[in-house]
Amino acid sequence: MIKPIAKQFHSLNNCLLISCFVFFFFSCGNETDSKQDRLVFRYNEHKNIGSLDPAFAKDNADIWAVNQLFNGLIQMDDSLNIVPSIASHWKISPDALTYSFKLRKDVFYHKHHLFGTDSTRQVTAQDVKYSILRISDTKLASPGSWVVKNIKSIDVISSDSLHISLNTPDPSFLGKLTMKYCSVVPREIVEHYGNDFRANPIGTGPFKFQQWIENIKLVLRKNDTYFEKDNLGNSLPYLEAVAISFLPDKQSEFLQFIQGNLDFLNSLDASYQDDILTSKGELRGKYNQSINLIRGPYLNTEYLAFFLDSESSEMQSSLLRQAVNYGFDRKKMMIYLRNGVGIPANGGFIPKGLPGFNDSIGYSYNPNKAKQLLEQYRTQTGNSNPKITLTTTSNYLNFCEYIQRELQKIGLEVSVDVMPPATLKDAKANGKLDLFRASWVADYPDAQNYLSLFYSQNFAPNGPNYTHYTNPIFDTWYTESFKLTDNKKREELYTKMDSLVMKEAPIVPLYYDEVIRFTQKGITGLGNNPINLLELKRVRKN
Repeated sequence: MIKPIAKQFHSLNNCLLISCFVFFFFSCGNETDSKQDRLVFRYNEHKNIGSLDPAFAKDNADIWAVNQLFNGLIQMDDSLNIVPSIASHWKISPDALTYSFKLRKDVFYHKHHLFGTDSTRQVTAQDVKYSILRISDTKLASPGSWVVKNIKSIDVISSDSLHISLNTPDPSFLGKLTMKYCSVVPREIVEHYGNDFRANPIGTGPFKFQQWIENIKLVLRKNDTYFEKDNLGNSLPYLEAVAISFLPDKQSEFLQFIQGNLDFLNSLDASYQDDILTSKGELRGKYNQSINLIRGPYLNTEYLAFFLDSESSEMQSSLLRQAVNYGFDRKKMMIYLRNGVGIPANGGFIPKGLPGFNDSIGYSYNPNKAKQLLEQYRTQTGNSNPKITLTTTSNYLNFCEYIQRELQKIGLEVSVDVMPPATLKDAKANGKLDLFRASWVADYPDAQNYLSLFYSQNFAPNGPNYTHYTNPIFDTWYTESFKLTDNKKREELYTKMDSLVMKEAPIVPLYYDEVIRFTQKGITGLGNNPINLLELKRVRKN
């Protein structure tokens, strides 16, 4: 039955047919199926999945799936503490240039015939070295190659120990190693499949690959030989399987969740936020008996960015940029447009929850100050009627139209231009937009990751500095931050850097996001974390 339904799915853009497909796919035919269903965790990925190869795990959709299939040397817990994974322990040399890792001896790959008579084999230090060097290979063109750029050498000492040496000290190095790019993969499997490893993943994770019909479904099964255990010594994971559907429409996804056909719903969409949440961000009463709401800090800053190399005098003026920062009420915006989910960004670019955050270095709503700055701009430039164009995607149009209305009240004419996400992404990278909406989600839990957007050596398209901001003082401080091993001093330097950026205002922070998750009442153990990583190995479905 799957094939004819899949043909209908591709040929008709009809939400009813899509909903029927998902209902059919997840419906239970008898009592046995109903019992089995209690062990299957079901969620939807509306953005689709591009690859199951961890070397290409750039977007959340890919990262979530890869996280179930692979492990790295180390991992982060829900409090962003770095804890063991394949490595049982490690130590750092006094000069902070050499990291020595000792591996567990009970980590084995998922079964595959290429492993020989045992159909599996133990993970070794050579696997770790191969996996890290693989993502640095220019022929592979992994988007994670920057993560290991500072590695000088990897020396395998024995089958279960290795040393990683850096060119320069980097306090964020362990955090970078927790990224899914650095997952450990078996060389013989990767070389056997080549580019098709993306659809034939073999890792060490709590779940193993079962089936992937692209754009339709992905099924993962329990890894019965997984090495991690819970606090009572019970083997993980508890679930039997994970089933991922690919409904592209968020309203259809929401309906499937409300009908109980999905166990989990991530994030908030304008199409249903008023139905499920009050204006204060609380679950509406009609859902209290059937749904759990999980909220927590998310290391994601939503912002507007000015392109400072623009020929427009408006973009080049810090007075006008500061006026925009003062010119709208972020708190009001969050209440009416996000149902109170998220924190108004009255601090800097570093989000709340990261060392270096300071809520006193940014801008609060002050329309009189905004008008005064705008008048100063007119006097200095002779431009009596300043105009700016704000580019966004349709998902954030309501935010940009709100900002447009507020800024027009202070005398600044604003046009809003809407582009498809892919078009906007390309245009901002190539300096074709004067002002655009953007977001930055932490790649690793260190403020250095956020401040890299303002380092002059990182100009887009070859780096994340989309504003082309440059300041020699900032560059000096940024370079110094890599040498500081004292956490307190590094945190103070991060705040100084963030404060300098906010004073010159190449960006307009809008809000610091929150992770918001909805689950069916029977789901336990899902948890939450500031990088919005989906961890399913401790989830139970009752």
